Amino acid sequence: MNTERQTARRTFLKTTLCAGAAALAARWSASSAVVAALAPQSGQAASRVALTCGEDRANLAFEGLKAFQTAIAQAIGNKQVIVKPNNVAIDNQLSASHAQNLEGILEFLKSIGKTNVLIAESAANGPTLDGFSNYGYDRLASRYGAKLVDLDQAGFEIVHCFDETDFQPHPCRISKILLDPNRFIISAAKFKTHDRVLATLSLKNIVVGAPIKDTGFRWDSKSKAGARNDKPITHGNGFRGINYNLYALASRLHPHLSVIDGFEGMEGEGPVGGTPVAHRVCVVSQDWLAADRVALELMGIDFSQVGYLNYCGRAAMGETDLSKVEILGPAVKEHIKTYKLAGNLQEQLVWRQKRKAG
Repeated sequence: MNTERQTARRTFLKTTLCAGAAALAARWSASSAVVAALAPQSGQAASRVALTCGEDRANLAFEGLKAFQTAIAQAIGNKQVIVKPNNVAIDNQLSASHAQNLEGILEFLKSIGKTNVLIAESAANGPTLDGFSNYGYDRLASRYGAKLVDLDQAGFEIVHCFDETDFQPHPCRISKILLDPNRFIISAAKFKTHDRVLATLSLKNIVVGAPIKDTGFRWDSKSKAGARNDKPITHGNGFRGINYNLYALASRLHPHLSVIDGFEGMEGEGPVGGTPVAHRVCVVSQDWLAADRVALELMGIDFSQVGYLNYCGRAAMGETDLSKVEILGPAVKEHIKTYKLAGNLQEQLVWRQKRKAG
């Protein structure tokens, strides 16, 4: 890295993580002029999705959220806000929610007087708090007075999931925090392809992040003997099983607000082993299904191939018809980038086929 880039990086970090009040005020007030163009108009569609684009990752989230400022404040009311990042891995930034995206969310919440915020996760492959530290969440939480929570240590309820190998319900330990109807859940998701369900966006971030694991569990040889992880239970032992479970659990485990970061997406062998896509967009909506639908369109992914979101659409959990979604911001078609899908695409599409009798 050359000296000029190092200097620019140091200056940026000083602004985003350690800035004084004056610098912050200048940064965020600058976005208000842009946001004004996104204000909802009379006669608006039932589902609205804000699309922002640009070179400031935090500001993209902030701008998108400002488009719904009054509605979000009313929806939160006196509920505690939970910001749920996507930390499928604790040591791979491309696969995880970026601190700058969380910064935009926290700055927006601060602007509407919502400061009792938890950043909560159950990371898939290791200690959750290690991941928070690796990605700089601890510094961010300190700056905004947010609390970092490891869902693995915060209590659970038993929910049953379908297994396609035996067609039986199986108990799964699910985070009490994410099941609590008195919490307001924000899904701080990412644009990522997936090797089981084509794409992982705002809904999947909540549903698969909710099952907990025992202390000491890891996917490698460092895992403690007997340590258990309940996340695979939601995967249902197959492509049919995972699509059905995501749909079935969505009625209790869905976000109240979706902030999907497409500043740098992941394509190919996601959700961990893919490669970066410089997309420079962000999608925000109070209709999580509409948000996921718009994100798929931006990623050039055929909605009809994504099983769990089709199931949710059939059950009227949100809007999937783009002609009925009001886009606040630029036209979606102007920002489509076709993401490379995982190599096992045809296997994933088995959910569309009828099972053979006998």
